[in-house]
Parts: sequence; C-alpha cells; structure tokens
Amino acid sequence: MMWLLFTGAILVSALGTWLIIRQNSGLGMDHPDQHRKLHTTPVPRLGGLPVFVALCLGFAFATWWLPDFFAQWWPIILTNLLIFSVGFADDLRPLGARVKLVGQIGAACILYALGISIDSLSNPFGEGQIVLGWWGLPITLLWLISIPNIINLIDGMDGLATGFGLFLSLTLAFVGHFARMPDVVLISVVMSGALIGFLVFNLPPARIFLGDGGAYLIGFFVASVSLLSSNKGTIIASLLVVIIALGVPILDTLFAIIRRLLRGVPIFRADAQHIHHRLMLLGFSKAKALIALYTVCLVLSLFGISLFWNRGLSLPIATAALFLLGLGAARYLGYVRSWREVRAQFREALNRRRDMLYTAAYGKVLEWEAERSLEADEFLMLFRLGTERIGVKLAPAAGFRPLDFSLITDLTCRLYVPDDADMADRWVAKADQLIPALNLATERWGRLSDIEFTPAAGSLDSRPIATPKANLTP
Repeated sequence: MMWLLFTGAILVSALGTWLIIRQNSGLGMDHPDQHRKLHTTPVPRLGGLPVFVALCLGFAFATWWLPDFFAQWWPIILTNLLIFSVGFADDLRPLGARVKLVGQIGAACILYALGISIDSLSNPFGEGQIVLGWWGLPITLLWLISIPNIINLIDGMDGLATGFGLFLSLTLAFVGHFARMPDVVLISVVMSGALIGFLVFNLPPARIFLGDGGAYLIGFFVASVSLLSSNKGTIIASLLVVIIALGVPILDTLFAIIRRLLRGVPIFRADAQHIHHRLMLLGFSKAKALIALYTVCLVLSLFGISLFWNRGLSLPIATAALFLLGLGAARYLGYVRSWREVRAQFREALNRRRDMLYTAAYGKVLEWEAERSLEADEFLMLFRLGTERIGVKLAPAAGFRPLDFSLITDLTCRLYVPDDADMADRWVAKADQLIPALNLATERWGRLSDIEFTPAAGSLDSRPIATPKANLTP
C-alpha cells in the first residue's frame, strides 16, 4: 500500500506540474533580473500547487484508511493549508515581507493553540526534563517560523529546496518508522512522492519554480510533523534529526544574516551570495553544485537518523561535523578571506555597512521627496543629486555598467553603477535603494526624462514622459 501511495503522489504531482507549465497563463511568472535571478526567460513559480494537491490527497486517503487520523492531524492539515495560502498568494502577487511574516506567525499561533507545541525540553536518550512553561510559546513559534523561512531562503537554485525537502521528508518517514507511528510514515512518504514528481521539472534547467507557496509548505510540513512525532511536545530525537539534516540551510541562513547585518541591508533582502551562488563563482556548474549540496545533506540526514540507531552516541560527532562544516565553508566559499585577517575584514565590513546605511537613508529621503514634490522636474533635481551622492549614474559613462530594475508601474528603469566585479553585489544593493522612490515618481508622473525607461514585457504603458521645464541639474 505504501508503494502505491508513493507512486500515486509522484504521478499526481508530475501531472499537475506539467499542466501548469503547459498552460503558461502568465500568472505567477518569475522574470529574470540579471542580478540574482539568472534564468533567461520567465518561469512559472506556482510549483507549490501540485505538491500541495498531492499532499491533500494523501491526507484524504489517510483519513479514510487510518482510524482517528483526522482527529489527531486536523490542526496540522489546517495550518499547512494556511501557510501554503500565504505563500501562494505572494506568488500570484507580491504581498511584502511583513504581510508574509504576519501570516506565518498567525499559522504558528493557531497550531500552538490547537495543542501542537514544545512544552518541555528533555534528554532524548536519558532521564530528566525541563518544563518550559510560558517559554513554550516563543520556542514553538521560533521552530515553526524559522524552518519555512530557511527553506525559502535556499530556494535560489534549480532543484535545491525541492531536493532538501525530499531528504527531510524521507528522514521524517524513518523517524516515524522507528517511533512506530504509521501515520507519520504514510504522510511523509506521500510528501516525498509529491516532491519527486515536481523535481522532475525543477532540476537544472528548471521549467518551473516552487515559489514561496511550495517553500513555505515544505518547511512548515517538516516543522509541524516533527512536532507531532516528538512525543506530544517533548523534544526528543525527531527534532534533533531535523536540525542536523538542515545543517546546510542553517549554515546558509547564518551566513546570510551575518552578511546582511554587516552590510547594513535588511535581513530579508535577497542577494546573490548564498552557498550555491558561491559554488558557481568557484567554477561549479549548476548540476555539480546541486550534487555537492545534495551529498552533504544526505550525509547529515544519515547522521541524524543514526541518533535512533545508537541512542545518541553520534550526537557529538554530528555536532562537530556541523561546526567543522561551517568553518570550512566560510573559508572555502570566500566569506572569510583569511582567518588571520578576520579583524581587518570585519573593520572593512563595518565601513561598508555605514556606507550602505547612508545609501538606505538617502533612498528613504528620495522616497519622501517623490511624495512631497509638486512637479516632476523638482523631484528629478533631487534624484540626480541623490544618485551622484551614492555613486550611481543616470547615463552611460566610462567604467560604469548598466543595471535594469523592474518597477511596479510596468516599466524597466536603467541605472549605471561602477564596473567593479568584486563589489558587484554591493552596487546592486545600493542602486536598489533608489527603486521605491522611482516607483512613487512614475506612479505620479509616468516616465521621467534623463532616466532610461523601457516598457516591461507585455506592457501597454502609454503614459507620456514627464519633461522638466528647465535644466535644474545642480
């Protein structure tokens, strides 16, 4: 029966994915930007939908086949539906980081209120435990919110998040088997099949992306099912297994947080400095980088599963492996140029952070000026001054390269930044701080003179160019 469900989930997911690709309705398309999104043509990002459909069919079958399944699992079914809906809505039309975070917190709070929570910390392989009391709420929310965001954070390369989700789902199936929980095994196997069916179309070069809906669903599924399989809220080996298996995404998230804090940019701002980006900069093809990351994830998953086999004796080994992996990755991937020069590199990073904070503040001022200016020429005068202050140009110049940014007004804006390969990502981040002001300005006055604009693909924009009345260049 289990093999039949596994095969059925593969077929349902694969068929649904194929239909989305074939339909090509234009909804939920991910457009390339030449900075972080390096695909050459628009790709649909609605891949979470067929995975979700296959999982729902698995829930329906388990409700029919297993006694008392729905009574125990309905909180997980409900909250997985909610978290998928938040991500899928963002795939159709961007909601913004704050709205998505509120949705994640809401789903996590509902699951906690329905009794799926971390109530105590215990030694999974011995006696004794610590009752968390009111600390159970923040720890449970942290667990349920962090894992979906970790999965979403690594969803930047074809097949990466899907493959990691597959390894995690199979790991949960092993956990359910050793814990004698057939319901966990069944649902985890269904999720594994659904991800395999989707992965066929998501491997490089991807024909479809998971999107936030799929990434959030995978992460929340892993987080919630691991809670259910952890002996009704007591932290035992199942949660440790998930943490160890998530070693690569956790390291990538840690690197990203430190990197963005040092650069003075928002933690949730996407960049092109993730582990898979770094591997490709070192000469790895997408396929080789994917195989390397899959291999590390597989090894860590086996370390986690071994906790059940040897009653925790491998936990120190797994912890040491994660620590050494972090140190080695930081040096090999270039996050740390030299351990002897860490202090100097840190001071350099702080200087760049101050520069980025200045740029962000200037961008916010220009955003306010776009609201306060009475005419386009008044705003343009201030905008030209702002670009000069942060080192960006509006016209071609020697030593500068073009960057194109899509605006919410169906226009594409071109700015010019210094052609510095070592600082390319930093200059993209600096130029990006000007985009909110341009969004507001083009909403008010249409295309502006002295700035290169082109209609986005499929746009019927016909608004006139707002021409200044006089040359107001400072």
